[in-house]
Amino acid sequence: MLDSAADVLVPALAAGLIAVLATVAVERLGGVLGGILASVPTTIVPAAIGMHGAAADPGDFTQSMAFIPVGILMNAGYLTLWRVIPAKLGMRSHRHLLAATVAISLGAWLAMATAVVWVHEAARPSEALALAIGCTACAAGFCLGIAANRVPHPAPAGSRRVGPVVLAVRGLAAGAATGAAVLLSRSGMPVAAGMGTVFPAIFTTIMVATWLSQGAQVPSGAVGPIILGTTSVSAYALLATVLFPRMPAPAAAAACWALAAGCVSLPAFLWIRGVRATSGSRRATP
Repeated sequence: MLDSAADVLVPALAAGLIAVLATVAVERLGGVLGGILASVPTTIVPAAIGMHGAAADPGDFTQSMAFIPVGILMNAGYLTLWRVIPAKLGMRSHRHLLAATVAISLGAWLAMATAVVWVHEAARPSEALALAIGCTACAAGFCLGIAANRVPHPAPAGSRRVGPVVLAVRGLAAGAATGAAVLLSRSGMPVAAGMGTVFPAIFTTIMVATWLSQGAQVPSGAVGPIILGTTSVSAYALLATVLFPRMPAPAAAAACWALAAGCVSLPAFLWIRGVRATSGSRRATP
């Protein structure tokens, strides 16, 4: 009983701690570097280890990981709404505008997640088809990330300190999502577990907290870098389907992280920085 509880609580606590350390980067380092750092594979690391240990069948783990890129693609759409909705609604009250943005974007995400789980349960795709879907979603997310960063948006660093209560809420949200994902994996619902792993709890707390404490420009500027940066999470998930069955879980987790961060996160940051530098040079040219 205690071992079963630990299998859920340890990944949840680790995810919560990682979330606090990672997401504070957006306020401190600005939308570009902060957005990339906040979107490197973090909470998925303890979640993948926990789900791998909890999976009743190796195929369940593969299904969970293969559908994570679908959830990441949904997160990209979710973040895009944070740019589109405020411009479309144009409310005078910033708090009312924030509330409407949260409600519409989260509602859209939940509707899509429910549809994905329902379709999977009805169709029951094979492991090969699930992996093909995951690879396609990863590629689509990468293309959307490139498009979201072609025109640089202001991405200043925050100037106000975020309080411990907000940081604690972020950690609790990430921990709850990870714990729920591990439980769903145990219950034989691998795709629901994958969706739970990438539930945009951290992104929501980033957007809400920075909107309230720093103003709308900080979270808006982080949207593009986060969208592109989160493709590293998709890469991690797809790599996990290959490495976790063949290596001890800690070694596989470390290898997946190094490959995803080195092959996606770092090049994404360098490319975005180059785009912004080029854009700045053009504006400065008379």
